[in-house]
Amino acid sequence: MDPSFSEYLQARRAEIEAALAAALPGPPDCPPVLDQAMRYSVTAGGKRLRPILCLAAADAVGGDRSAALPAACAIELIHTYSLIHDDLPAMDDDTMRRGRPTLHVVAGEGMAILAGDGLLTEAFALLARVPAGGDSRTAARALRVAGVIARAAGATGMVGGQALDLASADIDGEALRRMHSKKTGALIRASAVAGAIMGGAPDAIVDRVDAAAGEFGLAFQIVDDILDVEGQSAQLGKTAGKDAAAGKPTYPALYGIPAARTMAEECLQRAQSALEDANLANSQLMNIGRWIVKRSN
Repeated sequence: MDPSFSEYLQARRAEIEAALAAALPGPPDCPPVLDQAMRYSVTAGGKRLRPILCLAAADAVGGDRSAALPAACAIELIHTYSLIHDDLPAMDDDTMRRGRPTLHVVAGEGMAILAGDGLLTEAFALLARVPAGGDSRTAARALRVAGVIARAAGATGMVGGQALDLASADIDGEALRRMHSKKTGALIRASAVAGAIMGGAPDAIVDRVDAAAGEFGLAFQIVDDILDVEGQSAQLGKTAGKDAAAGKPTYPALYGIPAARTMAEECLQRAQSALEDANLANSQLMNIGRWIVKRSN
């Protein structure tokens, strides 16, 4: 990894960690047991890909990164809620996430469900507070971003993708792509779009950022599927091999690992083309795309 990019990731993660810690409600307003459950999952670490992508998009379009920080944190709260619920026995029934026992193992299923509910709701409370210190343009952008994130997280986005995943059995490549464009890709796209909007980009540039992030989302899922086959649980921070054991449709299962790797590289090429159209190919956005494809966890 390029040292300057590594420094960029480290700096953005530090900003995000500090902002996340401040964003969560605490006692006495929030019951201590719920506060502990939410913070257990939020502070478990992770790549912070989505909020970093949001901040990088704001940087790329020449905007004020601090204006995008609340949206970046809201997206990470939503992502963490989705992981909590995805790991529940009624869903993927997993016992490890981000290198530690999943929340329902530690706090019980009921509290895990409530923690996920709390994080989802707090995300939109955070977005609603954005306009307080800004001008009318900031308020309008924040309202637009709230809609973008809601669609990405809801029934036509991530939740819809989860529903397709639960119902999936023998599906073809197009159905697999459609499922993951919702389950994984929608929130990744929304992350970049939110950053570009809060950065003040015109619609034509937002559209190109959206197109590139859509390719990043597909590449992320393809690589995730490959790592589920080739990775180790300790390195991944979650249980390896679960998709194959459960008979889930994946890119390696449908196409084989070499072809799946080629598909991820093709995503990167299409993303670069989209960013070149917006004169953003030399931004950190493209470095994030390369990081997604070359990652090992």
